[in-house]
Amino acid sequence: MEDWEKKNQGLPFLLATAGGAGLSPVAPGTCGTLVAVALHLAVASVLPRPLDTAVLGVLFLLACGACLATSDWAASHWGKKDPGHMVADEVAGYLLIPLLFQGAPLWPTAIWGFVFFRALDIAKPPPIRQMDRSIPGGWGVLADDLGAGILAAVILYLLRWTGVLF
Repeated sequence: MEDWEKKNQGLPFLLATAGGAGLSPVAPGTCGTLVAVALHLAVASVLPRPLDTAVLGVLFLLACGACLATSDWAASHWGKKDPGHMVADEVAGYLLIPLLFQGAPLWPTAIWGFVFFRALDIAKPPPIRQMDRSIPGGWGVLADDLGAGILAAVILYLLRWTGVLF
């Protein structure tokens, strides 16, 4: 146990795993996204607009920074370019949704945003797949999740515009 604690301590570990959410043995990316959903709901429930948007923007930038700062460490630590335990990219990707899709009811936005983001992040349709494969290093790890967040927000806009949702 002591050896595991030494190997997995520290700020890079906490940032990359979103406080440990990425250590889930089942669906670590989904658990990381749920951290982002919880942040979104907490901030939007407590703070008035536009302060909530500003705070979510700062959290988004911090999550992007955490991903970029820890991606090389995570790749070395877990032996993969985009290891499953690293979920800072999922946090950043989801947080784009409330930043881009504003003015809709909070809970439906959070629920449907989560569903569409996870579906797109897992399926990686074009151009998301190309982002994941062609961009090197931390930017590649982050880019596919940002693409999934942008596409999820576009889908929410279209569904709201057509009256299907909200």
